[in-house]
Amino acid sequence: MRYFKILLFSLITLSPALAHSQAVDTVLTLQRCIDIAVKNNLDVKQSELKLQSARVDKNQAKENLLPSINGQIDHGINNGRSLNQVDYTYVNASTKFATYNANANLTLFSGLQNLNKIKQTSLAYKAGEMDLQQAKDLVTINTITAYLQVLNNTEALSQVQNQVEVSKQQLDRLGILEKQGANKQPNDYYDVKGTYADNQVTYVNAKATLQTSKLNLLQILNIPYRPEIRFEKINGTEILPQTGTSDEIYQTALAQLAYVKAATLRRQSAEKGVSAAKGALSPTISLFGGLNTTYSSATKVSDTNPATIPYRDQLNNNFNNNFGVTVRIPILNYWQNRNKITLAKIDLQNYKYIEENTKIQLRQNVEQAFLNMSNALERYNALQEQVKAYKESFRIAEIRFNAGVLNSVEYVLAKNYMDRANLNLINARYDCYIYNKILDYYQGHLAL
Repeated sequence: MRYFKILLFSLITLSPALAHSQAVDTVLTLQRCIDIAVKNNLDVKQSELKLQSARVDKNQAKENLLPSINGQIDHGINNGRSLNQVDYTYVNASTKFATYNANANLTLFSGLQNLNKIKQTSLAYKAGEMDLQQAKDLVTINTITAYLQVLNNTEALSQVQNQVEVSKQQLDRLGILEKQGANKQPNDYYDVKGTYADNQVTYVNAKATLQTSKLNLLQILNIPYRPEIRFEKINGTEILPQTGTSDEIYQTALAQLAYVKAATLRRQSAEKGVSAAKGALSPTISLFGGLNTTYSSATKVSDTNPATIPYRDQLNNNFNNNFGVTVRIPILNYWQNRNKITLAKIDLQNYKYIEENTKIQLRQNVEQAFLNMSNALERYNALQEQVKAYKESFRIAEIRFNAGVLNSVEYVLAKNYMDRANLNLINARYDCYIYNKILDYYQGHLAL
């Protein structure tokens, strides 16, 4: 009984907090959507992993400048005739042996291969940073456009709902007149009833379109679809024409966009790759050094004393060291080095093409987005005047229809013109928002 009391108390205590948490989860702002999308996007996560790999490559290139130090210990048994590694005499017996050695090597010069590798991997790492930023930017712009599409469809649904309500009010009024036998034109009631049914179909379609756009947005966020989720409106959104020209926006994009910088950095990294490959044709100069000692159970104190010299004494007595300079000159290695240079040059040319193609596509995309924005703005301005005209036309038509001096066909036409103009205006306004955001993205600033 006590357990149930504690459980009941906990549920009562936590229920307000749980309710608040659920309320927060069902209402999303644009910034919250962007944060969720970036956090959950698998392309972003993969870019982060690639960046981590690039960081390891960069660190390894730097660490290649350090000396290499290795140690080795061998313990074993020789059976039969074998060479005593201590006094270099042959014995025919079962002997135990041990060798200890340590060696070090430090490259002094190798045609600047290591230094060029450091520059190559450092540039590749910076390109990876740009790839990660590009992945985040792409998710952000996709989230913004999908979010605006949801707001567009939400407003369109509200407009259609108003159309349904206007038709319903007019249908109710005519229904009363029909019952009273006061309709001057019997077909008026059925014409308006057909319009009401048509508006209902439009409402169903608009509702489905809204749900589809919500599903698309939630899929971008990589979270399960929940029809009860709502999205806050964006306050203070203004439709303003872009101040710069298409070419000015393109020039800004060249300097700002992460994926353009990534293409340039990869081309520069490939250039260092060619230099590193050419370095393999140069001589390599390095320092080396080593420490060695051995033990053998076959080593005796003397010919007259068959006792084995103790293990530690042998290690101390047999200790030796060596050091020196190595010069390695590549002469002929199956043409591997020259083929590596050729492959590095091919990679470089490929990255040059990628960089050039990136800039060409960017110019084309900017020109297309700028043209779309200009056309959308012109359409929006024209539709504003059209909406004003059709609203006034419908207002007059409704007054005349209610007074019985206008037939239902003319009334329905006036209403359809106004309804269509209102929906077109909503779509045009959000088209302007979306194309503005796309141009903002090309200029490197996605202000919310």
